[in-house]
Amino acid sequence: MRTLSRRVWFLLGFGVLLVVVLLYLNSRRPSARVAVVQAKRETFRSSITSNGKVEPIRPYSLRAQFDGFVDRVIAAEGKNVKKGELLLTIDDRDIRSQLDQARAQLTAQRDELRAAKSGGRADQAAKLVADLKSAEVERNLLQRQQETLTKLAAQSAATSQELERNRAALERAEATLDQAHKAKQEFEHQAELDQERLTLLVQHSETLVNDLQAKADSTRVVAPANGTLYSFPVHVGDFVHTGDLLAAIADLHELRVRAYIDEPELGQLKPGQTVVVTWDALPGRTWTGRTEILPRQVVALGSRNVGELLCTIENQGMELIPNTTVDVRIEINEIPDALVLPRGAVQIDGAHRYVYRFDNGRLHRTEIRVGVSNATQFQVLSGVTAGDTLALPGNTPLRDNMSVRVAIPESDDSE
Repeated sequence: MRTLSRRVWFLLGFGVLLVVVLLYLNSRRPSARVAVVQAKRETFRSSITSNGKVEPIRPYSLRAQFDGFVDRVIAAEGKNVKKGELLLTIDDRDIRSQLDQARAQLTAQRDELRAAKSGGRADQAAKLVADLKSAEVERNLLQRQQETLTKLAAQSAATSQELERNRAALERAEATLDQAHKAKQEFEHQAELDQERLTLLVQHSETLVNDLQAKADSTRVVAPANGTLYSFPVHVGDFVHTGDLLAAIADLHELRVRAYIDEPELGQLKPGQTVVVTWDALPGRTWTGRTEILPRQVVALGSRNVGELLCTIENQGMELIPNTTVDVRIEINEIPDALVLPRGAVQIDGAHRYVYRFDNGRLHRTEIRVGVSNATQFQVLSGVTAGDTLALPGNTPLRDNMSVRVAIPESDDSE
């Protein structure tokens, strides 16, 4: 029994000794290494990045006014042209023939219209007037004879047969006079209808002549303004249809960029913000400008919902060309002397932001208040000061009052 008690006490003592040794060894274990950064003051910039398309601001698109063949090509794509400079010509023989026919038709219709306005054709009008006057004379003569014969018949100086023959002749004369009146009225009414009809025909023919004249004039395609001929897709002998693009001209010293901004970022846009444009075809080159017209609606662009922001950029070297796809950065905020931290140093706990401040070999969890942010940094409003050393999360989880050592960058070790 006594032997058993000694063994128990021996085991308990050995266990206590083992725990003490382990605690000692653990306290001697090297502290975890952490990378650190320092809070510093600098000019803070936040921006929106996206893609966009380059467009001319005031383009002039010259299109074919009729179907035809390209006769001559004088200009060349990419060249600067002056207002009024001849670019190309289109075969005008068919248009000129149509124009001559339309002009002849218009002349004939105008002559007919003038006749209708004067009461109809003069020869027809004169004949109708003469027929009417002759019918009136005949009717009046027979009326007087009828009156005379009636008196004579009452005195038995004329026979009833003579009276009846005159009455029949008088009825025929009155019918002829009535027909003459109706013919003259119908002629005058027809002249009025002809006047309305011919007025419409003349207006239609005038429009046709003007249209054909414009097409005939358009066979000589000239530059409407000074600029760069940035699109010129036609060649000699090409057949062009009405509406086909013949040439596009614009002043390329200033360009418009249509930037596609994702819906959540639209609220940060304002007119006059700085825009920086880059193009993969010319690495290292940048173009700057300003936001101009803010989006008025959200549209679908592939899987994105975007607003179309219009920006004006300077292109004095005219290296950037229309219809290219570019990268766009819009500078949203610029705060001088702002206290900033890398995003990696800031951790989130619900609505709270905090960092691990390094001091005397230990970490101290410190809550901070942040302002604006960009893709890599936070602006810090309170909680730390410039020069504070802050730990960056790594393989070892960080905790308050943790003993750590600052990891020396490999570049420093190599030195």
